[in-house]
Amino acid sequence: MSTLFDPIRYGDIDAGSRIVMAPLTRNRASAGQVPNDLMVEYYRQRANPATGAGLIVTEAAQICPEGQGYLDTPGIYSPEQVAGWRRIAEAIHAEGGRAVIQLWHVGRISHVSLQPGGVAPVSSTARVAQSKTFTADGFVDCSAPRALRTDEIPGVVAAYVHAARCAIEAGFDGVEVHAANGYLIEQFLRDSINDRTDAYGGSAENRVRLFAEVLTAVAGAIGGGRTGVRISPVTPVNDAAQDSDAQSLYALALDKVAPLGLAFVHVVEGQTGGARDVAPFDYAALRRHFAGPWIVNNGYDREMALQAVASGAADAVAFGRPFIANPDLGLRLQRGAALNALNVPKLYGGGAEGYTDYPTLDAA
Repeated sequence: MSTLFDPIRYGDIDAGSRIVMAPLTRNRASAGQVPNDLMVEYYRQRANPATGAGLIVTEAAQICPEGQGYLDTPGIYSPEQVAGWRRIAEAIHAEGGRAVIQLWHVGRISHVSLQPGGVAPVSSTARVAQSKTFTADGFVDCSAPRALRTDEIPGVVAAYVHAARCAIEAGFDGVEVHAANGYLIEQFLRDSINDRTDAYGGSAENRVRLFAEVLTAVAGAIGGGRTGVRISPVTPVNDAAQDSDAQSLYALALDKVAPLGLAFVHVVEGQTGGARDVAPFDYAALRRHFAGPWIVNNGYDREMALQAVASGAADAVAFGRPFIANPDLGLRLQRGAALNALNVPKLYGGGAEGYTDYPTLDAA
């Protein structure tokens, strides 16, 4: 019987514990969407598997300029960005940690002010998302998107591949493809959003096509054992209404990528950052469609996490906001220690305050 604090192997990646740091958007990249010194320190603080995370999934990094949806989020496509991320990877590895970069294309969850040339963001659809994004003017309504043409989709897949190769060049242990939270890939997956009539719309078989093509191409470029994926079958965030048959849709999606030998599946249970029971879904049944490591996420406290791993319901547990306020969350979970309070006003943007200034148990 495994415990939350035991080592685990995700494909080709050995991790010192089953505690995962979930991807957390913090909006602190420098000009050119380049990771900076402050970000190096933030990840270094959480990288020691004895006190922090066994595996870090970095904040989402856009795969191309068109993939950006929020102010000051890092990219992973330019030489300057690769150089910035390399310093982060080196800091994590120096602490004995392991990390993958989350690859991101936001699709319609964007604003023209963030798009190259001020053009409309792209999506599976031309329908505007009834959601907000974060710009130089604060939180604003998302801009109306345009639907990607069929002949443009191979270019999107190629951008994921380029970003994955950049992540490996930067020294990371792998990548996590972001197929959750109402962003581009999920905009293709769900029939509540996808209103296409081409080979990427209509039937579930067509709607999972982009998901499968991206993962197949990325795994082909860097290896399935260094490629993970994040899914969120029922979260309604970013105007992602429920699919008409989410259970079958996500089972089909995982069946399509089963031959790839992916490093892990990272599943958000319920509403991202919210209620776990937002909609009915059988996660245990979904897990039967994937043979590799299964990471669960959303609202897990210490006892829930211990039980999930001990029972075999999950192989690992990802923690989001607790890792923001507790760089030594792993140690606190081992000891059953109290957690620091979250500095909510400093979650997005800014400097060290609410980012790298949270005390460890030893410091306290």
